[in-house]
Amino acid sequence: MKKADLKSKGLGLEVKQISGKGLSGRFIMTPFSVLRSDSGEWQTRRQQWINLGIRGELPTEGGFLATIREVKTFTAKRMLAIGWQSVFDPVLCELMYAWFCPRGGQIVDPFAGGSVRGIVASYMGYKYWGSEIREKQIEDNREQAQKIVPNALPVWVIGDATVQLQEAPMADFLFSCPPYGNLEVYSEEEGDLSNLSDEEFDEGYRRIIKRACLKLRDKRFACFVVSNYRNKQGFYRNLVGLTVQSFELCGVHLYNDAVLVNSTGTLCLRAGRWFASTRKLGRHHQNVLIFYKGNINKIRDIFKSEEE
Repeated sequence: MKKADLKSKGLGLEVKQISGKGLSGRFIMTPFSVLRSDSGEWQTRRQQWINLGIRGELPTEGGFLATIREVKTFTAKRMLAIGWQSVFDPVLCELMYAWFCPRGGQIVDPFAGGSVRGIVASYMGYKYWGSEIREKQIEDNREQAQKIVPNALPVWVIGDATVQLQEAPMADFLFSCPPYGNLEVYSEEEGDLSNLSDEEFDEGYRRIIKRACLKLRDKRFACFVVSNYRNKQGFYRNLVGLTVQSFELCGVHLYNDAVLVNSTGTLCLRAGRWFASTRKLGRHHQNVLIFYKGNINKIRDIFKSEEE
């Protein structure tokens, strides 16, 4: 990322400037393999993104789509009652784009979900293409984008990524967060992986990764944010391993493996009850898997301008 602030687009995001001094000055935050989203610095920066008006991928209740700010006022019982779903972190988007996508490059996201990844990309001057199976979600994404980045709208297309990826642009960076099996059921649409059996999920997931990798340019990175999840019997399914294997089979190799430490949120309220009866540890992290396609000796050539 150029050593300048993000206010250059005139949209008013007041974030810490990239000073060029020290690791965090050069790279927004220190590029370590443990990413602390529960830190004060991260939370402050996250709130600055939220203040733009970004809404998360949340369910409707009485026709009203909850915003990220309002989730903070929900009790654990209330959140569970309305079927609360995860919200992708805009700071993680910012870091992955700045660290692994050439300036102004094309981002392709086969599991687009909510608006966050697209809006952050457009705000930072990248091009974004995302596929999402839920028409209502895309309508909401576009509504948000019109208010926040009206002059640089992300592209969201409706449909099964297996099909839509055939028409996607060539990518300078693949970035996505797939459904974690049936941990969260997003829709009843045909092709929605969250509705499938374990075996069907694995097959469909591998197929989408294969088609996404065909769209990735040579000498470029890909990043999937994933987490192992429990099946109906209570045992973990190895989504991390499945993701790595699927990329490796496409000739796109694991290059970095980071851990995103999440905020505890309601975990403290839930973990004690769960552990007492099941001995299940409260999961407090996600895996950020970063892959590379091509000759690793060429990486510096791609990002040379970033050092100027």
